Amino acid sequence: MAAMTDTDPKVVLHRSLQSVRDALVWKLDGLSEYDVRRPLTPTGTNLLGLIKHLAMVEYGYFGQTFGRPAAEPLPWWEDDAEPNADMWAEAGESRAAVLALYERARAHADATIEALPLDAVGRVAWWEEGRQQTTLHAILVHVIAENNRHAGHADVVRELIDGSAGLRAGRSNLAPGDDSWWQDYRERVERAAREAAGMTP
Repeated sequence: MAAMTDTDPKVVLHRSLQSVRDALVWKLDGLSEYDVRRPLTPTGTNLLGLIKHLAMVEYGYFGQTFGRPAAEPLPWWEDDAEPNADMWAEAGESRAAVLALYERARAHADATIEALPLDAVGRVAWWEEGRQQTTLHAILVHVIAENNRHAGHADVVRELIDGSAGLRAGRSNLAPGDDSWWQDYRERVERAAREAAGMTP
């Protein structure tokens, strides 16, 4: 078997998954217990809930799909589980416990990714009939997309909490500017929106 290189498709996909995972966890840094849990949208989106949900995503897509189920019980997936049980943390579920669950799910997924070739066939039982059969390649792309979607949610939630924004520690990927610049920018965006809508200034 040829050695994997930095341009190997599986290495590239796995590296992309690792990067967004790390960015999501970083969004919790420096926040209080309340702030990592509090819902900031009408549908209850919260940072710790996103991490808990993505643990279930990793266990599901890289575990059950390929006949490698989690070695621990996942009560949030039981048929009688409350809807959205994996999208928030109860008061008795510590931040450390949720993050540890996520680490175990990541390790489980990484083992699957390492063990199987990209063309390995799996079955996603919760997808509609006719499209349940898939490959590790397709699942990697799917899970990277899902992680990035939730990373966007986390970006917005974190900014609403304390104004922190950016891709990850040491790399903001935002336009340069101080608080005054950003306030002026936001005001210009608001003025343009009102003008486009025919609203008075």
